[in-house]
Order: sequence, then C-alpha cells, then structure tokens
Amino acid sequence: MAQRKYEYQPKEVDQIVIRAFAFEFPDDLDPIWVPDNPVRSHMLNGISLTMPYLEPYLILSNKEAMKTIDDPDILADMRAFNGQEGCHYQCHRSLNEILKTNGYPELARVEERMDASFERLKKKSLRTQLAYNAGFETMTNGFTHWLINQRTKLFRGASPHVTSFWLMHMVEETEHKTVAFDAYMAYSGQYFPRAIGVFHGSFHLLGWGLIGTWAALKKDKALRKPSNVWSLVREVSALAYHVTPYIVRSLRPWHNPRCEDDPQWMKDWLKGHATLPRGALIPLIDTDSDDMPVPF
Repeated sequence: MAQRKYEYQPKEVDQIVIRAFAFEFPDDLDPIWVPDNPVRSHMLNGISLTMPYLEPYLILSNKEAMKTIDDPDILADMRAFNGQEGCHYQCHRSLNEILKTNGYPELARVEERMDASFERLKKKSLRTQLAYNAGFETMTNGFTHWLINQRTKLFRGASPHVTSFWLMHMVEETEHKTVAFDAYMAYSGQYFPRAIGVFHGSFHLLGWGLIGTWAALKKDKALRKPSNVWSLVREVSALAYHVTPYIVRSLRPWHNPRCEDDPQWMKDWLKGHATLPRGALIPLIDTDSDDMPVPF
C-alpha cells in the first residue's frame, strides 16, 4: 500500500523527456573500442551486458508500483522513466549483439545466468524491488557524474558511436535520478529497507558487470599480462572512488537525490538537444577534441 504522507518535491529538470536513441553501431565495431585499453572497454561492455535485463525489470516493477500510487507528479515521472529505460535497453541489446558477434560469443552464457538472477529478483516483494531500484539509481548517479565529468580522460580517441551512446545514456540517467527514490518513498518510505537496497542494487548490478568483464578478459587471455592486471585494479578503483561518496551520502536517513547537483555538461546537452529538429539524428561527440563539448 502506498505511503500517503510522502510529498512530491520539484526536481532540477523541468521535464523528463523520452527521446529517440538514434544510434546505429557499425557492424565491424571493435569490442575494444577505447584504443589500447581492453580493460576499460570490457568493463563498460560488461555493464552494457546487464542493461537488457536490469532495465526491463525496472520497468515491470515500476508498473506494479504505479497501481498503488496516486500522486500525478510521481506517476508522470514514472511513465517517463519507463519510456527512457525502454529506449536504453533496446540500444544496449543491439550493442551487445555486435560485441558477441565480433569475437565474444561467451558473453551469451553470462547473459543466461544474469537473466536467471533477475527472474529471481522479480519474485521478491515489491518493497524489496523498489528499494533495490532506488539503491541502484543512487549508485548510477555517481557513475553518471564519473563518465560525464571524466569523459576526456575516459574516452579520448574512443569510438564516437559508443562514447556518444554512453554519454547520452548518462544524461538521461541524471535526468530521471529522482524517480526510483520517489517511487520507493511513496510506496514504503521505510529507512532500513532503502538502506539495504543501496547495497543490494549497487553491488548486484556492478557484480554482474564485472563478471562480464572477467569473461571477456579471460577470452583475450589479457590477465596474463601484469600491465592488464594493474589496469583492471586502476579501473575498478576509479569506479569505486567516484561512486562511493554517492553511496555513502545516500545512506543518510534524510537523503534525497535532489541534493546532488547535475553536471553542467549534462545541462548543456539537454539544451542543445532541444534545438534539434524533430526526427533529426543525434550528432556524434568528437572524441578527439580536447574537451569533448556537447555535439550540438
């Protein structure tokens, strides 16, 4: 039953917009799409592998929660959230199929195990699911700030197709950062299940991403080189360094994702995208640029 005491608050963005993900990845895309960095490429590929299982699950649990919530602002945000996530996972699925076709069919086995894991999650109580969702989106907020603010360091010279896709995804994740929290608070609002959900959502998702990373690195026999082992330590440490503060802050009883400022680049991207004619393709980011400005 929904918690009627929760009061919706204005968010930083005026509206959550459902946009067409007009990205077409080249058929001959190299899965190691960050030059000379197989570990970073495979780590992001591993996280991409999770999306066609995570995001449909998020949509289904949201739809179930919407039956119990009557606040029109929360419901409008939840519908937009579902629309964005639906576009995200379909594009990730296309990317993942190319990764498997272009050298990593072993990832299909990881997907089978991942699918079973999310099927088990769907059988949990709705409160557990919504706490997982709110916790996962907390981690995602740190992840988005990392990828957006560190884009020149992470993606210099990388595939403009994959880079542009990831950064657009991160923009929209930031745009709807309040929705899973609001849904949980409107449905339950209890602190301890939400706190457990922070760990459950964050480590479940990142864990599966790293399993996918390991499978690809094992296929490459990359970890036989000490330099690649050290690279894996650096990449995972960088992720933890940028994400952990957001996880820690979310554990405060008074936490609200509205307290986290949005990156300026994300705000500029939203303004630029709004100027595109209807149906226009989204221009690719210049990954050779010194500052990788928004592509509008």
